[in-house]
Amino acid sequence: MKLAEQPTEVVSAAVWLVARKDLLNREKEFSRQRDALSAARRKLPLVKVEKEYAFEGPDGQETLADLFEDRSQLIIYHFMLGPGWEEGCKSCSYLADHFDGANWHLPHRDTTLVVISRAPLSEIQAYKKRMGWRFKWVSSYGSDFNFDYHVSFSEQEEKKNKVHYNYETAEFTSDELPGLSVFYKGEDGHVFHTYSTYARGLDQLVGTYNFLDLTPKGRDEDPADTMSWVRRHDQYDN
Repeated sequence: MKLAEQPTEVVSAAVWLVARKDLLNREKEFSRQRDALSAARRKLPLVKVEKEYAFEGPDGQETLADLFEDRSQLIIYHFMLGPGWEEGCKSCSYLADHFDGANWHLPHRDTTLVVISRAPLSEIQAYKKRMGWRFKWVSSYGSDFNFDYHVSFSEQEEKKNKVHYNYETAEFTSDELPGLSVFYKGEDGHVFHTYSTYARGLDQLVGTYNFLDLTPKGRDEDPADTMSWVRRHDQYDN
C-alpha cells in the first residue's frame, strides 16, 4: 500500500490562520450543500411495499412490518454474509462496528436499525457472537428480499455476468454486495420504501473514516484498493 506523505510545509500561525479560514468557508458551503441534499432525500416519493417478506430472527419469524417494532422509521443495512460463508465481509464488518453506538440514540428519534443477511440465522448468530455485536440481525434466507433490493444475485446473473447494482447495470463481482435501505410505516400499518444507497453511498455510515478525514494523512488508502488495510476488529496484529 502506498502511504500518504506527511505534510512538509511549515508556516507561521498567522499564515496558517488565513489558510484555515479559507478552508472554513469551503466547509460551511459543503455543510449547506449537504443540508440541501438531505432535504431533497427526505422529499423523495414513497413506494408501497406490496410483497410479504418473512425473516428469521432470535424471537422467531418476523415480517418487514414487525421489524419496525413500535416506530415508524426503519433503516436496514444489507450485510454481505451469504449462505455457507465462513465469516462476514470485512468491509461490512468495519461499518457494523459503528452500529451499536448509534443504537443508543436512534430509537429516541422514532427509528429502528436492523441488519439483514441471506445466511441462515445460525450462521449469523455465530459471527455476531464472534464480533461481540449487540444490534438486531435477522436472516432473509429463502426470501426474495435481498434480490428485490439488489444486494444478492442469482446464478443466472452470474452466468450472464450482468447485475443491476447501484442503479445501473454492472458486471458480476460477487453473489452478495452491500447496501442500505430505508422504510416508513404509516399509521394504517402500510410499509413504504423511501430510499436505498449502495457502494460509496455507504461512506457516511463509517465514523472511523470521518475521524481519519480530519487528519493530515487522511484515510491513507491505496486508491486502487481502498479498503485493503481494513481487518475485522479481531484480526488486527495488535
